[in-house]
Amino acid sequence: MRIAIREVNRNFVSSAPRSPAGRGPRTVKRYGTQSTRLEAVDDALGPLGPLGDNASAASEPQGPPVPPQKEETAPSRQLRPSTASSQTSTVRSMMDSVNLNDDTEEPSLKPRVPPPVQPPSSDSPRRQTQPSVSVEQAAKPTFDITVGDAHKVGDLTSSHTVYSVRTKTTSKAYHNPEFTVSRRYRDFLWLYTQLHNNNPGVVVPPPPEKQAVGRFDSEFVESRRAALERMLNKVAAHPILQHDGDLKLFLESEAFNVDVKHKERKEPNLGESKGMLGSLGINVGSGAKFVEHDDWFHDRKIYLDALENQLKALLKATDTVVAQRKSLAEAAGEFSASLHSLATVELSPSLSAPLEGLSDVQLRIRELYDRQAQQDVLTLGIVIDEYIRLIGSVKTAFTQRQKAYHSWHSAESELQKRKNTQDKLMRQGRSQQDRLNQLGADVADAERKVHQARLLFEDMGRLMRAELDRFEREKVEDFKSGVETYLESAVEAQKELIELWETYLMQLDAEDDGAPPLGPKLPAGVTADEPSPAAVPGSDVPERGSSETAAQTAAATTAELEE
Repeated sequence: MRIAIREVNRNFVSSAPRSPAGRGPRTVKRYGTQSTRLEAVDDALGPLGPLGDNASAASEPQGPPVPPQKEETAPSRQLRPSTASSQTSTVRSMMDSVNLNDDTEEPSLKPRVPPPVQPPSSDSPRRQTQPSVSVEQAAKPTFDITVGDAHKVGDLTSSHTVYSVRTKTTSKAYHNPEFTVSRRYRDFLWLYTQLHNNNPGVVVPPPPEKQAVGRFDSEFVESRRAALERMLNKVAAHPILQHDGDLKLFLESEAFNVDVKHKERKEPNLGESKGMLGSLGINVGSGAKFVEHDDWFHDRKIYLDALENQLKALLKATDTVVAQRKSLAEAAGEFSASLHSLATVELSPSLSAPLEGLSDVQLRIRELYDRQAQQDVLTLGIVIDEYIRLIGSVKTAFTQRQKAYHSWHSAESELQKRKNTQDKLMRQGRSQQDRLNQLGADVADAERKVHQARLLFEDMGRLMRAELDRFEREKVEDFKSGVETYLESAVEAQKELIELWETYLMQLDAEDDGAPPLGPKLPAGVTADEPSPAAVPGSDVPERGSSETAAQTAAATTAELEE
């Protein structure tokens, strides 16, 4: 048996020249000594078979050790390429040989079961106690923008109105959750233009129109302030526009004019209003007359034209109602002034006091009509005017889509021209190979521009469909809210008017019931003991006297005054 083992060792050593060059001799001697040391190990399951004193007992059921000779060479070749893999396998075998259970009778028959997972304690994971923000909330931050504190600044030639814009937001893109800046009207116009150029196809809420006459009137300033506030809140609530960098610059910048000039220096083509098409290197031209081939967009254009005409007619009627309320307020003021003048002339307290009270009622009615006219403008009129301007923004988006269509077809025509030139040169032969290479590059660039223009036109069409659906939903909600607010303010105004008249009548009744009636001053020759015709029972004269009695009394009083 020992002779067989020595022969195996000799075979192992003889196979050493097939090892890699450079480290063959050392590895042969080391592996040879390792195989020799295995003679003293009593391992019945090893590749060399039984060793030592138990060789005779263990070798009876087994054959000659020829197969281990082949198995020995194979593992030796596998061990040489990677030392790390052999160490890993050795560690794994050592871990597998260790039995962690007390029962060691049948370790190989029982499957290894992982330990049970313990439920986490309530205080161990700290992140569970912190409020987490969902992905939808992080992607859709909230904005609360208030425009107020409108005041006039500048001298006579450069006077303008400055507004205070206060923002509260949950967006992480801003440095602070709450901040306030000052902006003027032309800054809002800049934001509207930039949002249109940066987002073609998006319906951008527009600012109110510019007005040269009466722009410092209190009513006009208030209506413009409310319109600017609605514009900013709608822009901030839009899922696309709220992430625009120019909106962040407008809301957050302390030195707005300096930042805008710095941006214009960094982007020289900013004032050319080319937008996304110009940034792609595509020609933005009007081209020929645009013919709409999509029936959906054609129907929407007809609908928007009709809606714009109807809203303009409704705004005109609303302006007429507001003008009538203002004229009623002026008439009530004039009526109050006339009553006050009459009350000062009248000497009888029984008549001057009611006249003065009626004058005060008419003054309050005038204030009520003025306030109601302003509420009509701020509740219903501002919604109508806003959607007339929104339809203008929709038409601007339609114009951008037409420009994208013309850019696409102009890119296709340019591509066709370059391809024709290339074909002509190819037919002439290889005499102009450099020019052919240049034309090939130009054709590839033209194909890229055609592809980009086509994708932009298609994406713009899909975006405009979604924007028009959003326009319809918001239109219903805004008009419903505006009409409800208009009706509520009208009902409150009528209740206040009724309360004014009821209070005035109650005061008149209290004066008649609490104090004795003060009769007119008696003329000369008439004593107070003589009964008046109104006090005689059965008399046809009314209780408070007829018009003839009042005329006679007034004439007698005038005569006494003249004396």
